Amino acid sequence: MPACDRRGGTLKPVSLETPLGEEVLDLVAGDMVELSGIVYTARDEAHMRMMDEGIPFDPEGAAIFHCGPVVVDERIVAAGPTTSARMNDLSGFLLDAGVRALVGKGGMGAGVVGQLKGRGVYLALTGGCAALAASRMTLRGVYFEDLGMAEATWIIGFDRVPLVVGIDSHGRDLYAEVDTHAKEQFKRRFTL
Repeated sequence: MPACDRRGGTLKPVSLETPLGEEVLDLVAGDMVELSGIVYTARDEAHMRMMDEGIPFDPEGAAIFHCGPVVVDERIVAAGPTTSARMNDLSGFLLDAGVRALVGKGGMGAGVVGQLKGRGVYLALTGGCAALAASRMTLRGVYFEDLGMAEATWIIGFDRVPLVVGIDSHGRDLYAEVDTHAKEQFKRRFTL
C-alpha cells in the first residue's frame, strides 16, 4: 500500500531491517515502512527489570515493540501493540543506549518526542490486528520469562511488518497534530 509523500504523491513503503542505523533519521511522520529483523517486546515490567539489571541484548540499532504477545507451543498466535504512553517515563535509557525505534500504538508523550530527536522514530502498528500481525512474526527466544507471558521480553523475527512513522526524529508527531486539529475543529463548531 503506497504512502503519501511530502508533495502529495505516493511512495512505496520503506523497507527497514534491524539493526537500524541512521536511515531512520530520514523518515518523516506519515511514511509507511515494512520492518524486518529481530525486534524485542517490552512492557512496563520488562523496562523496569532492564533499568535494574541491564539490557540483556545489544541495544544498538534495536527496535522495541510495546507488546505482550500470546505465545502457544513456542509460536506467536497474537501480537497486538499495547498503549505506548505507559512507557513514557521508562524509554529514555533505551534510547540513550542506542535503540532506534519504538513500536506500539497511541503515540508517546512530549518528553519521548524530544528524546527521539536526532536518534530514532516511533512506529505505529494498528491496534486490533494481533492475529494478522503475528502471521508475520516468528518466535526466536525470550528474556525475563519469570515475568509471565505478557511482561517477558520476547525475541521476535519480523517479516515485513507494515507500520507507519507516528513520530519522526525531527520532532514531528502525528498524534499531537491530530489532537490539535480535533481541538480546533471542536472549538470552531461548538463555541458560541
